[in-house]
Amino acid sequence: MPLPRRTPLSTGASRLLASRRRVLSSALGLGALAATGSLAACGSDTSASGLAAQPAVDLTGATIKLMVNQPHVLAFTELLGPAFEQEFGGRLEVTAVPYDQLTSKQILDVQGGDGEFDVFDYFYFGLGELVNAEALVDLTDWIGANGDIGTDDFLPSVYDPYTLLDGKRYGLPFDGDTHVLYYNAEVFERYGVAPPTTWDEYDAAAAKITRDSGGSVYGAIVEAQQVPMILGCSFINRLAGYGGTLVDADGAPAFAGEEGLAALQHLITVAPSALPTPLQTGFDQANSAFLAGKGAMLDTWTDLGLKAQDPASSQIVDKWGVVTLPVGGRNTTPRTALDSGFGLGVSSASGQQDKAAAFVKWATDEERNFLLSSTAGSGIDPARTSVLRSEEYAAAAGEATDVIREGLEGEPLVWPKQAGAPKALQDLVDQLALAIQGEREPQAALDEAAENWQRELG
Repeated sequence: MPLPRRTPLSTGASRLLASRRRVLSSALGLGALAATGSLAACGSDTSASGLAAQPAVDLTGATIKLMVNQPHVLAFTELLGPAFEQEFGGRLEVTAVPYDQLTSKQILDVQGGDGEFDVFDYFYFGLGELVNAEALVDLTDWIGANGDIGTDDFLPSVYDPYTLLDGKRYGLPFDGDTHVLYYNAEVFERYGVAPPTTWDEYDAAAAKITRDSGGSVYGAIVEAQQVPMILGCSFINRLAGYGGTLVDADGAPAFAGEEGLAALQHLITVAPSALPTPLQTGFDQANSAFLAGKGAMLDTWTDLGLKAQDPASSQIVDKWGVVTLPVGGRNTTPRTALDSGFGLGVSSASGQQDKAAAFVKWATDEERNFLLSSTAGSGIDPARTSVLRSEEYAAAAGEATDVIREGLEGEPLVWPKQAGAPKALQDLVDQLALAIQGEREPQAALDEAAENWQRELG
């Protein structure tokens, strides 16, 4: 299952960039006119109020300051930064923040008075907190006035969840995050196991591989570091697989029932067969172990396949496979989740909100979304239908293409994003960790988390 290695401005990427340039040039402009139709200038005013469209905003020579998620550093510094400099003669000043501090740091920059940044790379589940703190500019009217953004091209599964709150839009989708299950095909063949379709099959495969290999290979890698982006994803993947959801139709917590209990119990059951120690395993450690051939299964973000097929970062080139997340219990319909996920928004403290919004438009267009989602190490997945369905993206994603498309074009489980959501999610993973450590009974942990959610989210 060969997958072509992708590098910045690789041959495949260059072909797509060239083939689409004629279409994009009329909508986005090239050179100094690439980000036209943007915002009314705001000077040094700091405001979260809505901004209207203006004639062309010239990004020539502009400096844009961004606060971004740490794993997105390559995307901004090695891909978008050089492209921005080449096209506009401008530069990006990028500050990376650990994912567990991202939302709070963005709020602090606005409310603390520093106002250092123009653009925020934000978690969608932190959107309500950012809006409540008046840290993001309302872009509703601006988006509506800029038809060349191509909002109908954003994947329906991510467009509203990532940008819309109480009828207003505060950004554009940047990273279409879902999870799939990667497996080491060579290890599976060696120990006579098949790719799992159920979580029970996953458990059996993990136990057999760990046992039969004498621990030289662990049957599973479980990401359970105690933050929503890590343990939260692992639990929610299993919750979706068992047919559960985070909240019911009325917004009340719904994860403490039989589906949630099965999901949590699965994390407890698989731990002895997993790479030690799950509660200390984040995605950096998990990815490294899988790419080194030390673990046979890993449910994680879809861009891992590009790294797995890159000899510079992988010892398992041509030795891996990918399937949809397993199902469990009475559920027979596979379902993924919008695990983390990011938009780009304009800081209300920016002194150049017009240029910041023009950059957001440029950085999330079709050309940039393809470049990022087809380059190993960028950490960015498709957010546009045109990219997801393109032959060029399929060439980059290889074996993972159909599984990625199935997840993003389906109805993935959406995390809550209203004010209070980050605190509620942290309360949940704190209780999950106690149960995994054996310090609380699983049902009691889930019940406590549900009570906390009711208080935090109402």
